[in-house]
Amino acid sequence: MNRPVAGSLHHVEVWVSDLQRTLASWGWLLEELGYDLFQNWTGGRSWRLGQTYLVFEQSPDLSADEHDRRRPGLNHLAFHLEDTAAVDRLVEQAVRNGWTLMFPERHPHAGGEQHYAAYLEDADGFEVELVAFAVP
Repeated sequence: MNRPVAGSLHHVEVWVSDLQRTLASWGWLLEELGYDLFQNWTGGRSWRLGQTYLVFEQSPDLSADEHDRRRPGLNHLAFHLEDTAAVDRLVEQAVRNGWTLMFPERHPHAGGEQHYAAYLEDADGFEVELVAFAVP
C-alpha cells in the first residue's frame, strides 16, 4: 500500500443511535462505492477505501438519541462517482434501501447546473451527496 498523502483523511467516525438501521442503509452503499469491510465489532463497523476508512459506531457515550445535520458538526459526506449514469443507478438503489432523495424538484442539479449530484437522506437524518466526475 502506498504511503498516504500528508494531510489526507485517515478516517471519519460517525456515532449513530441505531447501528443495525445504519448498517442497512450505509453498508450496501459503501460497498457499491468500492469500500471493503475493514473492522467489525459488537458496537460498530468500518469500511476502507485506499488509505481512508469510515467508522459507524453505536457508542454508549451518546449524549442525544438523534442526529440533526443542521446543528453544529457533520452536515454530510460527499463521494465522487465515475459519471452521471453511476449517480442515477445509485439513486435508484438508495431509494430501495431506505434513502430519500432530497430536493427532488431540482435533482440532479440541486447544486447548480454544472454540478450533477444526488443528495440523499437516510432514516436517521444523515445526508450523503453522490457527485459525478463530469457533467455531459
